[in-house]
Formats: sequence, C-alpha cells, structure tokens
Amino acid sequence: MEPTRDYPLFGGAFSATLPPGAIDVSDLRPVPDNQEVFCHRVTDQSLIVELVELQAHVQGEEAARYHFEDVGGVQEARAVQVEAVQPLLLENLALRGCCQEAWILSGKQQVAKYVTMYQALLRLPQYQTDFLLTFNQPPPENRSSLGPENLSLPPWSLGDFEQLVTSLTLHDPNIFGPQ
Repeated sequence: MEPTRDYPLFGGAFSATLPPGAIDVSDLRPVPDNQEVFCHRVTDQSLIVELVELQAHVQGEEAARYHFEDVGGVQEARAVQVEAVQPLLLENLALRGCCQEAWILSGKQQVAKYVTMYQALLRLPQYQTDFLLTFNQPPPENRSSLGPENLSLPPWSLGDFEQLVTSLTLHDPNIFGPQ
C-alpha cells in the first residue's frame, strides 16, 4: 500500500498529511488559488482544503453550519442536511497555536445524488481566516470500480480525513499578508 505523506499546500505556506492514492487535481485542471483539491486515484472521493474569509458574524457550531450551507449554495445543491456538529479538541491540532476554535460537521448534500460530506472548520481570527477542509464521500454505487487490480488502494476513511485535519501545519504566516 502507498504510504501517507506530508504534502506542501499553498506554495509551502502549509503542509498536511495526505492519505494514500491522493492526486493533486491542479495537475489535471485549474483550481482556485484559495483551494487545494485532491482526488482518490481509484474512487470518486475528494478532499478540499480551502482558505476563506473569516465569517465573524457567526460563532461556534453555527459557523460550521454556515460554511456547510454556503458550500451547498455554491454547488447549487437541491438539498443540504446537517447530521452532526462536534467540537474538535484544539490540543489535537498541529495548528493549535493559532486556531481559536475547531469543529467537524457531517452531513449530506444532494447535487446529482446525495453525497456524504465531512467538513472541518478551523478558525484563525488573528489572520481573518476560516480554514475549511472537506471530505466528499459519494455513495458506493457512484464509486469507480474496485476490482481486483485496485484492491491495494482502499477507499479513504474518516480516519484519513482526521489525519489530514490534525496534521495541517502553518509554515509561513506571510501567506495571510501583513499583520
């Protein structure tokens, strides 16, 4: 099995541990400057790491819901359903020194079909930034074939997503501009 690896994000300003089989989508198509997008080599799963403007008008659990619903609006989802919102322990995060609060949300959005999504929100108010990390998990019938030739690369798990979230490390705060 291919090992996990630390991967530079946003020009090396950040890094995080990516799960096995992660392909950088920017090698395949244009990706907005505020996003890093990865897809699984075999399944239709994807991971999105996104820097967005701090939404100071919402706090706590409501901030996580706000961002999830905003993503649904951008994707023109026909339905957006939040299943659970839980706080993340800051001491488990590599970003604990600059993250004021952190949440993980699970839910579903109906674009073509319902897609299960896990979204972590890491709030960095001193940089006027909300960090969104999203794990898209399509229904099993939508996944690419997992035939015998692909058994060496299993689908990503929630544990893989948690490792991405907890390993996210800031190397260069200048990415946020002058402070």
